[in-house]
Amino acid sequence: MKVLITVLQAIAAVSGAWLTVMMLYQLFLSMFGFGRKVKDYADHDPESRFLVLVPAHNEEKVIADIVQNLQEMDYPRELYDFYVIADNCTDRTAEVARKSGARVIETRKETPDEATGKPVALRKALASLGNYQDRYDLMMVFDADNLMDTNMFREVNSQYLDKGKPDFIQCYLGAKNKKGVVAWFYYTGYTLTNRFFDLAKHRLGLNCVIGGTGFAMSTAYLHERGGWTTMSLTEDFEIQVEATLAGRRILWNHVTRVYDEKPTSMRASIRQKIRWGQGHWFVALNNTGKLFRCFLNRQISFGEFFSLLTYMYSISAYVLVLVQTVATAALWLLHAWEPGFSVSWQSLLGGTLLFSYSYMVLFYLADWKDNRIAFSLKTLPVMLGGFAANMIVGIFNQVVGLIRYRDQQHWVKTDHAITSQKLQGVSAVRMPPKAA
Repeated sequence: MKVLITVLQAIAAVSGAWLTVMMLYQLFLSMFGFGRKVKDYADHDPESRFLVLVPAHNEEKVIADIVQNLQEMDYPRELYDFYVIADNCTDRTAEVARKSGARVIETRKETPDEATGKPVALRKALASLGNYQDRYDLMMVFDADNLMDTNMFREVNSQYLDKGKPDFIQCYLGAKNKKGVVAWFYYTGYTLTNRFFDLAKHRLGLNCVIGGTGFAMSTAYLHERGGWTTMSLTEDFEIQVEATLAGRRILWNHVTRVYDEKPTSMRASIRQKIRWGQGHWFVALNNTGKLFRCFLNRQISFGEFFSLLTYMYSISAYVLVLVQTVATAALWLLHAWEPGFSVSWQSLLGGTLLFSYSYMVLFYLADWKDNRIAFSLKTLPVMLGGFAANMIVGIFNQVVGLIRYRDQQHWVKTDHAITSQKLQGVSAVRMPPKAA
């Protein structure tokens, strides 16, 4: 019995210590998310040439809107080209895209066992274009359900030229929808991390996260690394890790936004997050050794090392919460009937206050600063409900993702709840104006 208690105490202590380290680091980062000024570069005349790729698998419902959006960008038309990649489509995606005015690259499986998904589609599209590094300065990737601010190319061009032509620029990740508990939790998470995680890292001179859409990548670096060769289910995270370990810069742009459609059903969210979990675990476990070697060889700074390490294993928080809960519950049962046993209400209170600040207070601050949406008591029930549901489902997602992490071949598409407005006979959706 003593051995069991000792083991349980060690498990609870280790898991609790790592969770504490991650929480304290997030609290430290959040300090640099305050302040009104978010633009740290001067405006420049349009100069950079953009290659825009939109991977699309059976996206006839939404593809027309992003095509219209790309045609209306506030940037000289001769300085950017965009292509819809109709990847293994069995619907009218290619036809709708062409009729809407897009150039289309159609890709097909060459063998029955060939992997499919966004990374494969990007690799094939770049191979078909040829010499893209000579014709374009930056490549931007968007999902088929995205919309973006029309000033995006202009702002990215200015930041790129003003900041010494960095290898990556990630734009603010906004949401097209937030109705319902599932979509609301996505919205709160992105709103919070945009300011108090990515903007904060950018202000500290650290690489931000590449979010999978709305990012610009130097075509020179892309060509140098051999094109788009990432093959995990989280190709954005994979290339972020690779670039950071190679000493490349990933900047954050808080001024211009890409708007992504968030899942509205719990089933769609679970499928998406399991896929994210599989990819994230795969990339983290396969690059931890490289990360330590780069740091020990002084190829990256301690700040960049610790920033990437905590992000690589941020998803471990869900698993560790489960482990710590089970270990603590077991210890409670073993000690509950002992004389003098009591619950540490101080720790419970401290945890509650920490949660209230790091999640709720910071979200409402970010929502006001960036979206000019004031705090409302009406949002508290869905806020708390969304958090509780995410914790329960998140633990399941990450455990399953860890179990399946070796499988990086099966891409699961997230179905859309929003149909293209252009297909319905009206102009494309436009986001409400945001605060400067």
